[in-house]
Amino acid sequence: MGCVHIYCGDGKGKTTAAAGLAVRMQGCGYPVVIARFLKTDDSGEVRALGSLPGITVIPCRKSFGFTWQMTEEQKEEAACCYSALFEEAAVLAQDACSRGEQALLILDEIFAAMGNGFVEEKRVLDFLKKRPHNLEIALTGRNPSDRMTEAADYVSEILCRKHPFEKGLGARRGIEF
Repeated sequence: MGCVHIYCGDGKGKTTAAAGLAVRMQGCGYPVVIARFLKTDDSGEVRALGSLPGITVIPCRKSFGFTWQMTEEQKEEAACCYSALFEEAAVLAQDACSRGEQALLILDEIFAAMGNGFVEEKRVLDFLKKRPHNLEIALTGRNPSDRMTEAADYVSEILCRKHPFEKGLGARRGIEF
């Protein structure tokens, strides 16, 4: 039976943990579908994961920038885009499961997408409840709701105790992205 994993918290490593799970599943011969919300494809793991057979990384079709800088029109467009991304990922994952094997779906930064009103939490919860029995799902991001954590089988919280950003060191290619 597929389980639901949550990687949450204010620390670095949520996406990295999900990427590690993707590599493990791929290494065992299982298909993986990855949808990234509120991110671009300019991150090292996108190229690496996408080059592995059996891993489908849905490409970023449009970048909207930081949510706090979006206009209302941009927010509406982002909601359409990210809702469609969720639906596409769900269909691809269900298709992978229809072949009878175990599969993994990663919804990276889905909590930020839901928290900003771009993807309806109810839709995600309904999908989790009705998912194929052989679909493993990993959800990442900060601040999952109580309803989301209740729906999960694993909840791993990654806490930030210290980060070089506090000393003025910005995001570094290959480490933070």
